[in-house]
Amino acid sequence: MKLKILNIDRHRNGVAGQPFDVILFKERGTPSRKLGIVFDEPHYCAVLDIDLLAAGDIAFGSNSWRGDDYESYLREAIEQRDRRRP
Repeated sequence: MKLKILNIDRHRNGVAGQPFDVILFKERGTPSRKLGIVFDEPHYCAVLDIDLLAAGDIAFGSNSWRGDDYESYLREAIEQRDRRRP
């Protein structure tokens, strides 16, 4: 799977919440942009299609993507970003 990372940022999730990374990406060969939400703990990854979100679709089955298929690629992008930081 080839992903093109468009943007990536870290969110602290309030004062006491579990922080997470947010990744805007495209899967090469597809027109849609997706949003990945990746928590620090393994196997905690959600992926949603941005155009479907903008249309109000948050339903399982129509805007549900297998986070486990994308997770390793998204975590790799997070690691690359972290290596570039001073």
